[in-house]
Amino acid sequence: MIKQCIFATGNKNKVTEAREILGELGLEIISQKEAGIEADPEETGSTFSENALIKARTVAKMCNAVVLADDSGLEVDYLGGEPGIYSSRYMGEDTPYDVKNAVIIKRLADAAGADRSARFVCAVAAVLPDGREFVVQESVEGLIADAPAGVGGFGYDPIFLVPEYGKTTAEMTSEEKNKISHRGKAMRAMCEKLKDVIT
Repeated sequence: MIKQCIFATGNKNKVTEAREILGELGLEIISQKEAGIEADPEETGSTFSENALIKARTVAKMCNAVVLADDSGLEVDYLGGEPGIYSSRYMGEDTPYDVKNAVIIKRLADAAGADRSARFVCAVAAVLPDGREFVVQESVEGLIADAPAGVGGFGYDPIFLVPEYGKTTAEMTSEEKNKISHRGKAMRAMCEKLKDVIT
């Protein structure tokens, strides 16, 4: 019986969210660091799903547990889908997000209304000890705001406006954000998939 799940991430917030959403599976969910696994695979995939699988497969080779990994980012239609899979590396990994956000807003100076459409995308991959693999991908639709707003969240949250809420994801409470977030939706979808195979 599988009892442990290793999340291939160093992000404590992701691990906490995974514990909340996947708790019903009865697995002990720990981070890759907590498992004592050092791995930082190169994300050479051309899609979020491919990159999530690369990360999960790399860690799965080093343990006998269910391994989860995710890859996510922001797609801006006016920019042809940029920054997309390069979201964390956009303009360089060390570039602060307030700089990245300002550049995106500037590049959309001539776009209005629906032309500012964008989405957060998240793919979650799972690799089981027996080699089976599962991938799910979810997204949340929104618009690029005219100016950054809010101090919550991280990354591109201050410029991602969700019309039905009338605010950016950086202005939302954690409860509001978790309800609609791309990662929350993807983790819930993965939970449904794993229910049938974790016994």
